[in-house]
This record gives sequence, C-alpha cells and structure tokens, in this order.
Amino acid sequence: MTDDCDPTYGKVDRVLELLTKSKSLHILMVLDRSDSPLRFTELKALVDASSTTVSRRIKELEDNRLIVRSMNPESPQNNLYTLSKDGRDLSPIMQRLFDWAEEWKD
Repeated sequence: MTDDCDPTYGKVDRVLELLTKSKSLHILMVLDRSDSPLRFTELKALVDASSTTVSRRIKELEDNRLIVRSMNPESPQNNLYTLSKDGRDLSPIMQRLFDWAEEWKD
C-alpha cells in the first residue's frame, strides 16, 4: 500500500465542497428538469431561497462551468440559465444520489 494520495481525491473533494453548499444541487436539478432556460426569478422561486444565496450559487456554478448564463433576447437585462455540457454530464450522478438518498435509512 502506498502513502501517496491519488490526486483524483482532491478533485472529488472540490466537487463535493461545491455541490454541498446550500442550494447548489437544488439549482442544478431544477435546471436539469427544466424544458427551457430559466430566468433568475424563476430559478429563485423554484429553489425557494434568498436572492443572495441563489446569486452566490449561480456565480459559483458558472465559475465551475456547470451552468451557462446567456442573455434573454426578449429582455436583455434578464439573464437565462441552463446546464453546461459538464452540468449535463453530472446529471445522472446527481439523479442517482437523489435516488439513493430517498432509499437511505435515517
């Protein structure tokens, strides 16, 4: 057995740190289940969190390339949010985590 730590563990730790922040997974799951891009106000209402929390999580998720912000052509001051390719790649893992949590005994 080796004393060296696999660098993948550090990557997993960083992902888990991001995803376990308040409302991060919820935002990602809402975007995953949405048929179309969502405005900030729609996203905020669906995750039932403060504007500050949603704004911070969106910024962090965008900085980590899990969501994409685009301009709303109908109203340029309102941004639209969708999952990025990386966010979509994470989707089945998130869904499996939710499924497992429902089955897990407290």
